[in-house]
Amino acid sequence: MADVFPLERIPEPVRAIAGTLRGAGHEAWFVGGAVRDWLFEASGAGPPSRVGDFDIATSALPDAVRALFRRTVPIGIEHGTVAVLDGSGASHEVTTFRRDVETDGRHAKVAFGVSLDEDLARRDFTINAVAVHPETGEIRDPFAGRADIASGVVRAVGDPTTRFREDRLRVLRALRFASVFGFQIEPATWAALCASVPEIDHLSRERVRDEWLKMLEGASPVVGVGMWRRAGALARVWPEMAELGPDVPGRLDAITPPRDPVLLTAAALWHAGASEYVAESAVRRLRFSNDEAARVQAVVSGLRVPMPVPGLAREMRHWLSSHRAHAADIIAVSEPLARRPDLLAAARAIEASSDPLTIRDLAVSGDDLAAAGVAPGRAMGGILRQLLGEVLDEPDRNTREHLLARARELS
Repeated sequence: MADVFPLERIPEPVRAIAGTLRGAGHEAWFVGGAVRDWLFEASGAGPPSRVGDFDIATSALPDAVRALFRRTVPIGIEHGTVAVLDGSGASHEVTTFRRDVETDGRHAKVAFGVSLDEDLARRDFTINAVAVHPETGEIRDPFAGRADIASGVVRAVGDPTTRFREDRLRVLRALRFASVFGFQIEPATWAALCASVPEIDHLSRERVRDEWLKMLEGASPVVGVGMWRRAGALARVWPEMAELGPDVPGRLDAITPPRDPVLLTAAALWHAGASEYVAESAVRRLRFSNDEAARVQAVVSGLRVPMPVPGLAREMRHWLSSHRAHAADIIAVSEPLARRPDLLAAARAIEASSDPLTIRDLAVSGDDLAAAGVAPGRAMGGILRQLLGEVLDEPDRNTREHLLARARELS
């Protein structure tokens, strides 16, 4: 693995901020997920990393940072973090070296005036406790994070029980890193993680949701869901998935990439036997948006009925009439890969033909029926549904004259 970080990979505005800090006599080091991801790439274990966020750790106190730069935002000044805005208005986090004085498992009280190594010692996992010198590219790695990256291991910095007690979210972060990178969790870290799972009850549902969705964006959702289950986090966060068998998550990997984590959530709930109403309630509990909750409900509902046969246009029209907005999602989850292209092609052909699929597509409206003498109300709604069913059987029936005549007969 490389001993020097290629500084040309770091955006010029970030290097300029570090240069200003160092020019004022302060230490400055690059840290963050972008450093970790490049090390992952350099180890040969992963694909080329994207240019992510390079945060800066510094010996400068927050007030000194704000005095050095014209535009800053104190986004977490009590924890030493100041956002410095570059010429384009982009934000870059600068955080003072710090150590935890006390913590309630989510919010820490910190003290400044410590060294870089002490700052790295408070981080969660060795793979994240690596820093890069902004002038030489020297890699500071006091906890052998590079070796763990090369070995494919998620390991807590120092005592794992202490790390999880400091921040309960680290339980789910460890599971996410293991899933996304395809790593194993080191045995002592795993034992402490499992023992700490009950503490995730104290986390905000939004944070739990975000970690779940990020985990599902990894290369293999089966790894992540399986680890959540073995650690006890799945039953605690998603009791609706308590019946999810050990073989079921593997079916999630069969969904064609790019994988949508909301769709994968719907699929997992369906495989676990949840109804569409239980599934919607579950995702709302984890603060999914209204649109996401509606989508999960629609997909689970669609999965509970048989899929149409591509060659039968009548059957496909009826199915699309009920599931048109989410047809592609339902097909992606329910069908073997070999059948999906045929189903999608059949659905798209019907949509392109302009065959009527909803009441709004009928050649008559409620006003037309009222003018023809049909009383408004529930009876009219039933007649419109009856007309739609007949038109789905035979699209050629969708004419004003025919539908008005049928409406009079039905009324």
